[in-house]
Amino acid sequence: MPPTNHAGTNGNSSTRTSRTSRTSRTNSTSRRRTLRREVPSTVGLLADAEDFAAMCGYRSFAFDQPTDYPDYLHHVDGLLRSLAAQAIHTTVALFDPEEYADYCADHGLDPDTAETRTRFTAELAGAGAGLPYAGQPVDELVPLLVDEAVRQATWEYATTLLTQVGSCADCGEDIGQASFERAAAALRRLLADAEPGHHHLVCSVPTETEQLVAVLHAQTSGDPEALPQVEGRQSLDFVTVLAAGLALGGPGGLVLRSTAEGCRDRVHGWRLDRGRLTALSAAAVFNAYCTDADTGDPVAPEPGVEYCPGYEVDDPGPHG
Repeated sequence: MPPTNHAGTNGNSSTRTSRTSRTSRTNSTSRRRTLRREVPSTVGLLADAEDFAAMCGYRSFAFDQPTDYPDYLHHVDGLLRSLAAQAIHTTVALFDPEEYADYCADHGLDPDTAETRTRFTAELAGAGAGLPYAGQPVDELVPLLVDEAVRQATWEYATTLLTQVGSCADCGEDIGQASFERAAAALRRLLADAEPGHHHLVCSVPTETEQLVAVLHAQTSGDPEALPQVEGRQSLDFVTVLAAGLALGGPGGLVLRSTAEGCRDRVHGWRLDRGRLTALSAAAVFNAYCTDADTGDPVAPEPGVEYCPGYEVDDPGPHG
């Protein structure tokens, strides 16, 4: 019987064990990478050089020279592209240094740590004011984020106004809730009675502290059974601002511009007055569109536009 080569046997066993270990580590790393692609990311973006300079005051921040803002944007752009290349869903939100300082003070957190900045950024995404990254250059993202922040702030303020209106002294009904339901019904009628096509609606409501403006884009087909196609959450924002105008009972206005292939653009208008949305005449719509809002000077009519009267969209409510 030939001698047993114990050394060779042990060597083969060790090799198999080593290979198994490497395979296990490889599988583990691969699984972690796969799971990482299912974990969303949020990037807080500083909107301008002034905000960037404020963050440079923190020693733990990656940059320390306020003049490095262009370089900061370059690196953020690279970070976003890197995350997208890994198929990681990324939300971008505006990082406001003043809000960050207030947040740290309210929660008793040290603002000069990456951990605290990460926590604040994560909560920005939950506030709903961020945008999904879709490959845009970072310089195009900034104005989009500013618009989104304004939209979110407008909605929050209009919602606050509705909750503060209170109840009717006569019947006890919640005026804010009733106004919201009326506004939602008015929007349905606005789109249902409009000609088929693309519609651009703007509602403007002045308040004591600021001008509330909501914009909505919708597409209708003319099929009474088909729902209008509305972008994102614009209908909620629009209805909330319109409801605030109805509840406050002050002045305001609404414009609907419709576009369809082969037709002139059509513009309809309404005014908010004492809690009612009242249709304007064609002449009033023309005057509103053809008058400079700041100076009151006449403005030439826009070519290819038909100025039309509004139509009935709002039933008077018990509080209107």
